[in-house]
Amino acid sequence: MIVRILNEGQWTLDDEAFAALNAHDEEIESAVESGDETRLTSALTALLDEVRRVGTVVPDDSLADSDLILPDAEATLAEVREWLADNTSGEGLIPG
Repeated sequence: MIVRILNEGQWTLDDEAFAALNAHDEEIESAVESGDETRLTSALTALLDEVRRVGTVVPDDSLADSDLILPDAEATLAEVREWLADNTSGEGLIPG
């Protein structure tokens, strides 16, 4: 699966990587529900760091559609809340 981090780039991730990403995703959802911007930034940073750690960078000159798009670490509480609301599956930022 190809994951894009807004304003940064793309990474290819194996399906096995998503279990760890889901734990961070749950923390993001919890931070949004509680309205805790500091906690959201911390959880979002941890999620993006995990994508970078386990993923393989897709070269900039490669034309590949993203299967999943994530906000950057500077996303606000309001932006992530809207992002989650747009996800009709109710699965947070990470599917599954």
